[in-house]
Amino acid sequence: MNRGTMDEKPKVDLRAIEMLVLDVDGVLTDGRIITHADGSESKCFHVLDGHGIRLWQRAGLKVAWLSGRHSLATIRRAEELQVPYVLQDCHDKLPALQKLLEEAGVPAQKVAYVGDDLMDLPVIRYVGLGVAVANAVDEVRARADHVTARRGGEGAVREIIEHILKGAGRWQSLMERYEV
Repeated sequence: MNRGTMDEKPKVDLRAIEMLVLDVDGVLTDGRIITHADGSESKCFHVLDGHGIRLWQRAGLKVAWLSGRHSLATIRRAEELQVPYVLQDCHDKLPALQKLLEEAGVPAQKVAYVGDDLMDLPVIRYVGLGVAVANAVDEVRARADHVTARRGGEGAVREIIEHILKGAGRWQSLMERYEV
């Protein structure tokens, strides 16, 4: 059973969200990993998500990535987007998130988290706004506060960023730089 969709009222006031924490594989990417003969790997990150993260940062909000895997591709993309918190190799994500929030000085109820797989469930249930991407596993979609219309790696992060920023009344001021 799905606890919510993007059109329903969230359990938290969107104006209260101060930090967005994102899973990487399956959320910022479509979940596929290309392993090259030399052992290096490639991932596809969607440009809409990258621009959404930049908009989020321009709004003065915090962003972090929390991944179960370690990947140089993830590090490179995070550097490009100037993501200050990148936690990798986190097989038990909730304690890693709790430590991050203590360091960042952000209470859990002011955090939105986006995930797609079972290891994301404890975090989705812990934060103020738990979000599943459209192609998340059934259990995650059922327990999330919101489910995006877009799939992971296909603009789902941008979708939730716009939803939060618009719901918090922050979107229009960000759009002024694009209006002629």
